[in-house]
Amino acid sequence: MRVVILTLSTLLAMVSALAGCGQKEAAPAAQDTPSTTASDQPATTPPPSNAGAAATQHRVDLMPGQGGDVAGALDLVASDGAVVMTGLVSGLKPGSHHGFHIHEKGDCSSPDFKSAGDHFNPTSQPHGDPATPPHHLGDIPNLEADDMGKAPVNARIEGVTLGDGGPNDLVGRAVVVHDDADDYKTQPSGNSGDRIACGVIR
Repeated sequence: MRVVILTLSTLLAMVSALAGCGQKEAAPAAQDTPSTTASDQPATTPPPSNAGAAATQHRVDLMPGQGGDVAGALDLVASDGAVVMTGLVSGLKPGSHHGFHIHEKGDCSSPDFKSAGDHFNPTSQPHGDPATPPHHLGDIPNLEADDMGKAPVNARIEGVTLGDGGPNDLVGRAVVVHDDADDYKTQPSGNSGDRIACGVIR
């Protein structure tokens, strides 16, 4: 009887030891799961949705001609096959109207701004009303100054691009404000008078 009791005690001790070993081995496996998930998380995180958005935004700082006060800041952004220009021009005569165009050369170095060349016209169209074809790609609606001499700009320019290096690309061209209103008829520039402000599309 004593031999049997010893044998059962030994078996119980062995079973207990085996159970303890099983618990110790299971613990590391439970710890591995969170660390694997954590390491995978950065790889599945998407990049910011606005990455590269600023690449299509460009700026124009208009400077006045000699003895003038006309100035302004404009922003241009590509939008569905067109370019949207927004901003504000100030220093105009209250209630006045002014021709407003994109010119072919980004050069505002001469005092009369004629260094900017003619209207931007890569499609060789006659000058006209930008609301109806035919017209230059550089034709923009007249500026209309309020009673403070400020003219808000919100123009959509169709058929042009920004920064693609193509023939219709506006980057490196000049934006010009004229002294008189554009009649949208007279060739080649609408009889809009002297150039009183100029800025390059950067």
